[in-house]
Amino acid sequence: MKAIIIDDERLARKELTLLLENHPEIEIIDEAVDADEAVKKIENHNPDIIFLDIQMPGKTGFELLESLKRVPQVIFTTAYDEFALKAFDYNALDYLLKPIRADRLSESINKIKSKLSEGSSYDRKLSPKDQVFVKDGDKCWFVKLEDIRLFESDGNYIKVYFDKFNPMIHKSLNALDDKLDNRSFFRVSRKHIINLGWVESIDTWFNGGLLVKLRGGEKIEVSRRQSVRFREMMSL
Repeated sequence: MKAIIIDDERLARKELTLLLENHPEIEIIDEAVDADEAVKKIENHNPDIIFLDIQMPGKTGFELLESLKRVPQVIFTTAYDEFALKAFDYNALDYLLKPIRADRLSESINKIKSKLSEGSSYDRKLSPKDQVFVKDGDKCWFVKLEDIRLFESDGNYIKVYFDKFNPMIHKSLNALDDKLDNRSFFRVSRKHIINLGWVESIDTWFNGGLLVKLRGGEKIEVSRRQSVRFREMMSL
C-alpha cells in the first residue's frame, strides 16, 4: 500500500517513518511539508493513503483535502487532540495523537487493510468506489461516489445528494461530468447527473422524455435528447 506522509515537522516525519518500518505492507513513496506540495505529490503518485498533519504553515490539512480531485484514505496526525472530533466529522479513517504510539499505529494499519480490501480504483475516470471530499460551510464529509445518488446544477454550484444531506460545492456540472465514469453516472439533462445504481423506476414523460425516480425519493426528468441513449443504457 502506497503512502505519503504530510507534515511540516521533519522529526515528526522521521519518527512516523521509523514506526512504519515495522509494517512492510506500507510503502512510503514520498513526503510533503505543506499543503501545496502535498497536492502535487498526491496527484502525481495516487497513494492509497496519506498520513496528514492538521496544523501546518499556510493551509491546514482540512484545506488540503478541499483541493484534491480524488481523496485517498486519510489518517490524521496531530499534537492537538481538540481536533479529534472534527477529524472524525470528516470521516477520516483514523486519528493519531502525537507522539504516535506503536500500538495505535498498528490499529490504524489494520483499519487500512480492512478498508482497502473493499476495493478502490485510480482509473482516469472516478469510479463508484472512489471517495470525494465535500465541504459546505463548516460541515465536511468524505463520501463514496456510490453513495451519491444525484448531482444538481445551481448556477456556478452543484448540489450533491447523499444520505439526508445535499451540500453545495463550487464546481460546474460539465467539469464533473468529464471526470465521472459514464457506466455508473448519466447526464440526464442540462441540470442533472444521476447515479444509475440509485434508479428505482422509470416512466414515460412529456414530449418523448422520461421521468426517473431515485431511491432517495427524487424525481428527475430525462431530456428528450438524452432519453434515447438512456433507454439503450437501461435496456428499455
